[in-house]
Amino acid sequence: MTQSHHPYEALTPDVVIDCVESTGLISDARIFPLNSYENRVYQVGIEGAEPLIAKFYRPGRWSDEQIQEEHRFTLELAEAEIPVVAPMQFDGHTLLESAGFRFALFPRRGGRQLELDNFDHLEQVGTMLGRIHAVGGAKPFIHRPTLTLKHFAIDSREFILDGDFLPRENREAYASVTGHIIEQVAPLFERDWDLLRLHGDCHSGNFLWRDETPWFVDLDDCLMGPAIQDIWMLISGNRAEQTAYLDAVLEGYETFYSFDPQQLQLVEPLRCLRQMHHAAWLARRWQDPAFPQAFPWFNTPRYWAEHILALREQQSALLEPPLTLGAV
Repeated sequence: MTQSHHPYEALTPDVVIDCVESTGLISDARIFPLNSYENRVYQVGIEGAEPLIAKFYRPGRWSDEQIQEEHRFTLELAEAEIPVVAPMQFDGHTLLESAGFRFALFPRRGGRQLELDNFDHLEQVGTMLGRIHAVGGAKPFIHRPTLTLKHFAIDSREFILDGDFLPRENREAYASVTGHIIEQVAPLFERDWDLLRLHGDCHSGNFLWRDETPWFVDLDDCLMGPAIQDIWMLISGNRAEQTAYLDAVLEGYETFYSFDPQQLQLVEPLRCLRQMHHAAWLARRWQDPAFPQAFPWFNTPRYWAEHILALREQQSALLEPPLTLGAV
């Protein structure tokens, strides 16, 4: 039997350097892999200049048009003086190709992690999100995806059930809880929410705190969706804590963009979708050698038992009244 190889196996350090030098830059041959799994990302030293960040896109995930639309949106935000790390341009192009890989180069930006329990930080993040959404609401994406129940929940559930990931003893419980969750949240996702261009994956790992400003990085998951998608991951804890964090974010946000409080009904459903989508993401990427190394706990009986328990707890959260605005 012929052993299959993952495309990233061909992305050796020499290939990374050759790709970077195909732009006309000269590397000093110092290369350092950064923490990324969906794509491959490296810090690459450049002779006589600051190191750059080279991002190699996962083959087969996005079309050229989708990546270019992500880049155009990021550049649009940078032109509006919003602190985002935008791709570099070479002869007017940001999406580059060499040795069979599509890649982009970015300036290196240092910084520390955002403190999600710091209300000043949250207010400033909210201010920047309001500015991003003001730009994002000006026109739609044409090629990027839209946040839908089908993509994030229904397709994720079907992928898990159609594969051989679930232990036999967990299969019925997984099918039951995910089926009930989809049934519970479906009416909300059938509503006609205002959609706009979003960052799409606004968790603390996608911010850098630099010069007393939150810098947004990695718009790889940008999509069309309701504004709350870029807000709910910033709030956590018990109900009182979530309300306080939400108020801090919206204090800055509404300086630049109006928030529809009806979207607070989507917070717990979106948590459900993220949990289901994350499990399916790991399963879809399991043939990538980096994933079993980075996530050795995945696809074990204990993992599935804990995942099902977390989904049941989240299902209970769907029965609670949605958050309401406090001081804002």
